[in-house]
Order: sequence, then C-alpha cells, then structure tokens
Amino acid sequence: MLDSKKNILILMADQMTPFALSAYGHPLTRTPNLDRLAKQGVVFDSAYCASPLCAPSRFSFLSGKLPSAIGAYDNAAEFPSQTLTFSHYLRAEGYRTILSGKMHFCGADQLHGFEDRLTTDIYPADFGWTPNWDDFEARPTWYHNMSSVIDAGPCVRTNQLDFDDEVTFTTRQKLFDIARERHAGKDARPFCMVASLTHPHDPYAIPQKYWDMYQDEEIDMPTHRDSFDEADPHSKRLRHVCETDRTPPTGQQIRNARRAYYGAISYVDDQFGAILEALEEAGLANDTIIVVTSDHGEMLGERGLWYKMTFFEGGCRVPLIVHAPQQFDAHRVSASVSHLDLLPTLVELARGEPPAAWPDSLDGHSLMPHLLGERGGHDEAIGEYLAEGAIAPIVMLRRGRFKFIHTPVDPDQLYDVQADPLERANLAFNAEYAAQVEAFRKEIAARWNLAELHQEVLQSQRRRRFHFAATTQGTVASWDWQPLVDASQRYMRNHIDLDTLEAMARFPAVAH
Repeated sequence: MLDSKKNILILMADQMTPFALSAYGHPLTRTPNLDRLAKQGVVFDSAYCASPLCAPSRFSFLSGKLPSAIGAYDNAAEFPSQTLTFSHYLRAEGYRTILSGKMHFCGADQLHGFEDRLTTDIYPADFGWTPNWDDFEARPTWYHNMSSVIDAGPCVRTNQLDFDDEVTFTTRQKLFDIARERHAGKDARPFCMVASLTHPHDPYAIPQKYWDMYQDEEIDMPTHRDSFDEADPHSKRLRHVCETDRTPPTGQQIRNARRAYYGAISYVDDQFGAILEALEEAGLANDTIIVVTSDHGEMLGERGLWYKMTFFEGGCRVPLIVHAPQQFDAHRVSASVSHLDLLPTLVELARGEPPAAWPDSLDGHSLMPHLLGERGGHDEAIGEYLAEGAIAPIVMLRRGRFKFIHTPVDPDQLYDVQADPLERANLAFNAEYAAQVEAFRKEIAARWNLAELHQEVLQSQRRRRFHFAATTQGTVASWDWQPLVDASQRYMRNHIDLDTLEAMARFPAVAH
C-alpha cells in the first residue's frame, strides 16, 4: 500500500511541447528546474492530451473522461457542474483543493470542486468563441492568425506576463499561508494545488532577458515545411483557419517565433522554480508529490502548421513528469499514456489504494504500475478533436507502435510512430498494414457513433451561438471568476493585537 495523504502540487504549462524540452532531448532549451524534477522523477516519454485544444483538454484532464462524454467540444463548451473532477474526489478524501491560474472553465460554475480559486482566468467564460461548422469557410475573426508569428520578438510586458506573474505570486503566497495555518493548528489537511500558467502559449513575445538566453544562429528550424498541396485535408483546413498561407511568415519570422517560444519555456521554468522554492521554504517539499504537464503541444511551424488542433505528434504530445522520490524510483516510461489517466492516479495516490467502486465511469487507467516500475501497465492513448479546423469529428488511437487518425470526411492516417517519429509516411493505404487499419476501424465503430456525435456537436454549436447573441443584448451578466479577497483580514488590522498579528504572520514562528 502506498504512503497516502501526501500533498499534491500540479504545475501546468500551456501549449508546451515536450519536443522543446531538455528533459525530452532538446539540445538547446534551458530549464534547470524541470531538468531536476525529471532527473529525480518518473518521466513519461509518450504522454498525450485527450484533445489538442485548451478547454477540451483541460476538462478531460480534470474529469478522466473523453470530451464527447462531457460535451467538451471546443473552447466555448460549457463544463457541466455535475461532472466529477479529481478535485471532487480529493475533497471527498479530506484534501484542500486550490486552483491558481488558467483552466478555461466556461459556464456559471467556475470552481468544479476546487475549494479555493486564487486568480481569475485569462480567457472568457462565455460562449463567444463557439465554432461554426455550418459555415466553415467564414473563419472566425477572434481565432488564431499568423500575427503571433509575424510579430514575434522581445517585449517589456504582455497580458500573459501579467497573468502568469500573478499566478506565481498567489501560488507562493498560498503555500506560505498553508504552512502558517498548519503551524497555528488551524488546518492540517493535505492539499492538492494546481498552478496553471498560460506560457509558452502564443503570441511569441517574451522579455529581453529570456530572448537573450538564445541566439538566432542556435535556433533549429522546422524539419519539414509542407506546401499547401502536400498537406492532408485537415491540415489544409487548419491553414485556412489560421491564415497560414494567406499571410505566410518569412524564414526570419519563423526563427523569431521559435526563439521567443524557447525563451517563454525558460520563463515557465523560472516560475516553476519560484513555486518550488516556496514549497521548500514552507517546509512542505518532502511531503508533496509534484506533477508537471501541459494541456497540449505546439507545432512550431512543422509541416507548415502552428499552434495545436492536430493529432500530429507536435500538437497532441505533452510532457508528463511525476516527482515523488520518496515513493517512486527515477525512471522513464515508454508506453503511451494519457491525461485521462491522471484522475484515477491522483485518487490512488491520495487514498493509498484505488476505491472499491467509482461513483462514475472513467475513460482512463491508473498510472500506478508505471510509477512503480511494475509490469502490467497499459499502453494506450485515445483522443478526439471537435473544434476549429474540423468539419466532422476526428478521433485518434495510439497503441504500441501505431497511431491511427480517423474522420468520416477525410482519408485515414496510420503512422508507425516508433520507426517514423516525424510521421512522414501514411501507411493507411499500404496493403502490408491492411489488418491494422481494419482492426482500428472496427474499434472506432464500436467505441463511437461518429454520425450521432457529429449532429450533437452541430446542435450544441447552434444553441451556444444563439445563447451568446441573446445574452449580449442589453445588460450582460458575466460568468468570469472574481477572486474573493477580504481586505479587512489582510495585513495589519485593529481587531487583532499587534504582537499577536505579527506572530501569526511570521514564518517560521519565533520560539519564546
């Protein structure tokens, strides 16, 4: 049985591909804090998000369910309040659950099991970003275009820097508050805290300090920049949605974007380092399991694609590191796993064993055999994409050597990811692999009713577009989270004697 009731700290980045991290073999990026966690922890070399887009990925990460099971179709999909998240499960086990930073909750429920939420979100909570599969040719003006690449370079401030600096500050402050409260005997519960940054998500703009950590001549360029005609149908649609070929970046602009992205990764590492420093200074490090991941990847110009929204490796692979050296020996896991697996894993870590029965079905599997280095761990990742750039559901199965991508409106794609990590050879129409293709197609038919799912997505989009149009007439009521701060209880106030107040705030406490 595991040592249960350990604190859990989840450090989450946004759009951070493992292929740009030193811990995953990149020769250039400077990430000493992530490197240390990886050296001492369990590194998953083949981890995937359940959907290569912010909100659907995060909702699946929280719930252990595929997007279609919870209506998490796109970045303006409501996350239903009745959906159980790992925060609900851990609160039931006696944990304090805390969120600082981005989670992209849409709808009136802005907590989803978190007892405390320290910041607002960087993205809106309404339905304004709903895609429109009924009129695909009309690209949404609010969506990604190539300005992030064309305008890439150093900056002094951005709204993302403002946001992530706040996330780091509030996370550190909460760790110190927890330590002081424990010392005062106020709240001894273990905690599960999520610190979720928005970097290195585009736009690719980063302060001079981080820009100067890398030089132009060092920056690796995309291995393959496919022409529009060479691209598969979904990639062509993504290039339309993002205006990739209408406003193509120059070679120098591509280099600038990648350089700024690497700088943003080093910025993320510094923020994580500051949080880990506070964890150590608060005396909590030895009793805390640390999980590092990102919501999805980043294509960075490979194949002529940017951002995410694709099941090519750059878009859907994520870093996943579990650091608990007191419980798990450092090692690497080659089997494919998924964000869907984190909920059952976190619950088992909290309890010391899995529950006798789950109150709801899950699409993931516990990572415990992998963490313990035992035989019998699964080797499977499943994904769905139902948002911008699609015109019908796209599903992905990754098992063993192979990745299979299927949508009713496009030719199938089959890749031997081990032999062909850049996914240049589509084997779906190679007679030698006909049996694998047939087996994957049968599994998809058994797992999904794609025609029915297609209609559900269309109906949801139509409802939400009408909802947004109606509720933005007249007085607009916002769902955006407003952090609750009671100024009467902060710093020095007259309802507490000075010596008492100073003693409560000082950490470590002075011995008398």
